[in-house]
Amino acid sequence: MTKVRFLLCFLILTFPMWSVAQNADIDLLREINLDRNTHLDGMFTVLTHSDGPVSIALPAALLTIGLIKKDSLLKQNALMITGSLVASSILTVGLKWGIGRDRPFVTYPDLENLVPAGSPSFPSGHTSMAFSTATSLTIAYPKWYVYVPAFLWASSVGYSRMHLGVHYPSDVLVGAVIGSGSALLSSYLTKKIQLKRRAKQTFL
Repeated sequence: MTKVRFLLCFLILTFPMWSVAQNADIDLLREINLDRNTHLDGMFTVLTHSDGPVSIALPAALLTIGLIKKDSLLKQNALMITGSLVASSILTVGLKWGIGRDRPFVTYPDLENLVPAGSPSFPSGHTSMAFSTATSLTIAYPKWYVYVPAFLWASSVGYSRMHLGVHYPSDVLVGAVIGSGSALLSSYLTKKIQLKRRAKQTFL
């Protein structure tokens, strides 16, 4: 009973902060979407749909080259990127349907949605996929000429979701965190698996 009372008090006390955060969320989205440069609509539409092709083609290419050249590092990086994508997809889909947040253009009809969007809004799946790929690639190849374009692309995908009116800024932010976190988790697990394999080979 004490825990229930504590939770109720916490919810009541923090409610004003939620309201402020929600207002800031929609205010920023309105500024991005309604005051956008319409000449960039086409470019952001292309960018917003680039997450899937890029995220799938990258590990597929690394794995193919790794198999042809018999390069274990390339194959390991391909599997790490794939693992990150799987983890981020599971987390994103789980949160989307668990929370069930309506798309911003459903709640606020004044917003202009320029691309189709049917699933729940929170978090942004396009953003989580893009940041999963960019972070994984950076972990695998930590060079400025890799991570600078990788994160510019991922950030552009995230921004495109707001420009096109289909996601709140908070959707995009959490999507980026999920994608990056999934990449770090996948990298950690991949390294642990490799260490176990090496230890077993040494023992044998």
